[in-house]
Amino acid sequence: MIERIRKLMLGLGGDGEAAPDAAEDDPQVAAVALLIEAAVMDGDFDEAERHVIAGLLKHRFGLDPGAVEDLIGAGEEAVEGSNQLYAFTRVVKQGFDFEQRIGMIEMLWEVAYADGQVHDFEASLVRRVSGLIHVSDRDSGTARKKVLARLGPSATPS
Repeated sequence: MIERIRKLMLGLGGDGEAAPDAAEDDPQVAAVALLIEAAVMDGDFDEAERHVIAGLLKHRFGLDPGAVEDLIGAGEEAVEGSNQLYAFTRVVKQGFDFEQRIGMIEMLWEVAYADGQVHDFEASLVRRVSGLIHVSDRDSGTARKKVLARLGPSATPS
């Protein structure tokens, strides 16, 4: 899975060469890439965001702690030069059903709120991803409210 996320994020085929269809991969890998994109969107991938992503990966995808850390590290490294938002969202849109796409938006909001408040860039990313994976603004807003309710007073709505 780690090698697949590297390839997906860097747009590489199996032989290391550029591959136009590199995004045709596992939707879970694309979801991890989007979570890391959300974490680095405000320019600071802090420990709170790392902790939230690790928890989401363990809970939602059933990954063991070692795989989670390797995946986050690989994703962090690969995202630095990546501009593959459309490729990631295309994989998620095709690979997840509607409820899973709503869950993806919830996960993105959780990462955005990891440090207690949402940066404008993070909110913008969630809105763009929502549109690209065909989740309405209303459903994204509902997902955001669910996350805020779970997080309680530690999260500040923006």
